[in-house]
Amino acid sequence: MSSKSSELTASDSAKFRHTPFYCEENVYLLCKSLCENGVADATGSDLFVVFISNDKKQVPLWHQKASGRADGIVLWDYHVICVQRRKGSQSQPLVWDLDSTLPFPSPLTSYVAETIQPSFQLFSEYQRFFRVVHAPLFLKHFASDRRHMKDPDGNWTAQPPPYEPIVAEDGESHNLNEYIALSSADTLSSLDPDMVRTSIAQKLGIAVSHSQLEELFHKLITP
Repeated sequence: MSSKSSELTASDSAKFRHTPFYCEENVYLLCKSLCENGVADATGSDLFVVFISNDKKQVPLWHQKASGRADGIVLWDYHVICVQRRKGSQSQPLVWDLDSTLPFPSPLTSYVAETIQPSFQLFSEYQRFFRVVHAPLFLKHFASDRRHMKDPDGNWTAQPPPYEPIVAEDGESHNLNEYIALSSADTLSSLDPDMVRTSIAQKLGIAVSHSQLEELFHKLITP
């Protein structure tokens, strides 16, 4: 962990742009900010964008600011966070979640224990799956015209950010649905190093279950 990231606290999450219910755009801008302010590698090579969802679009997460409950649980249709794994580092991967009440950033191990709570017995329709995308690829390919935030009459279900929608480098205007399409069938049966290396080099990255998430980030260490 860099000295800059170790100095950040929960209150520092307010320094980053955040629009409620637009977590994918918040993380897009967060990655760019971490690269620009020197907390992350300038190219974002030590950052990974993680989409959390399932085929029912019902994923329970704890310690979320949007919750009205003491335990902070929210049933999201999907959620997006950033995980930092510094090159050659033996320290814990760090989770940057602008919607969390946990320390900002949080070590991955404690974030999984507190937010994912894998020991909590869930019905099958609430199982969480994770699409891990290397940030440089995400920043290049991601696009959203925010159509998913409009009701059938074309009205906003949540006020959009004041800036223009994100467009991919190739001009594509919307592909969010590709990133949040997640089910057990999408996850790898095993984290074979060669398969991990090949998958993480793809536009949509690699999909894993909650039991594979921490192991994956240990395999994603780069020299």
